[in-house]
Amino acid sequence: MTIRYINPYTDFGFKKLFGEEANKNLLIDFLNAVLPEKHQIADLSFRPTEQLPDNIVDRRAIFDIACISPNGESFTVEMQKAVQRWFKDRALFYSSFPIQKQLQHGNWDFKLNPVFLVAILDFEYDKAHERRELQRLVMLKDQNGDVFLDKLQMIFLQMPLFTKTELELKTKKDKWLYFLKNLESFDEIPAILREPVFEQAFATAEWVRYSSAVQDAYRDSQKAYWDNINTFNYAIETAVEKATAEAEARGRAEGVLEIARKMKQASLNISVIAETTGLSEAEIECL
Repeated sequence: MTIRYINPYTDFGFKKLFGEEANKNLLIDFLNAVLPEKHQIADLSFRPTEQLPDNIVDRRAIFDIACISPNGESFTVEMQKAVQRWFKDRALFYSSFPIQKQLQHGNWDFKLNPVFLVAILDFEYDKAHERRELQRLVMLKDQNGDVFLDKLQMIFLQMPLFTKTELELKTKKDKWLYFLKNLESFDEIPAILREPVFEQAFATAEWVRYSSAVQDAYRDSQKAYWDNINTFNYAIETAVEKATAEAEARGRAEGVLEIARKMKQASLNISVIAETTGLSEAEIECL
């Protein structure tokens, strides 16, 4: 089967679609589809994706895409492929850099411009919750649920929870999520996405139009993506196998202890119980 379009979940694919000046309008259109209405944007300027803190001993942060609007709002846009142990901490840590960069020397009143993190997740970070949601909007709130400050907002899009078909698409956000989730499997542009912004996105994603050197870069990025998935899946399988084996071992141990208890209750000789169960006489005495 010939693949016509790039995988947007790869570093190459994501940055080719949203991280280049020629496609800045695609990023603006996508962000306006997921941002709150009062934060709609008309223009953006890309910023260096590596931001170093003032203290050189602090850890550096590397973002997929970093940009700023004319009125000073900062946007960090990331594609996350696998859940990490401290995923939420990482999201907060990375979001702190655009805040710190607003430091002004001299007589500064600490007024901050809004900072947004938009993270497209190739996994569910809250799948243990009873109420799973495709989009999570996170901001600072008090104990009553009232917004304390809306200057930092984190938007998480849990792509495995997006299951709409072409016939169910209604909003621009629906269309963008459908595009991102299914792009690599398309043979042609679906009728519902035949509008200028998506036609441009499809043209950008048609990887055979690129030079052989760029195609090689995409293949390397795709391989890294596959390796990441395989490593993650193997870690899960190994953890499940270990947990299953430990549970079975605990079950066998509990069974042996229960047999020993019943034999002891029946006043059988301790040495006989030990020989039958494999337990030591000291262990049996403690039952």
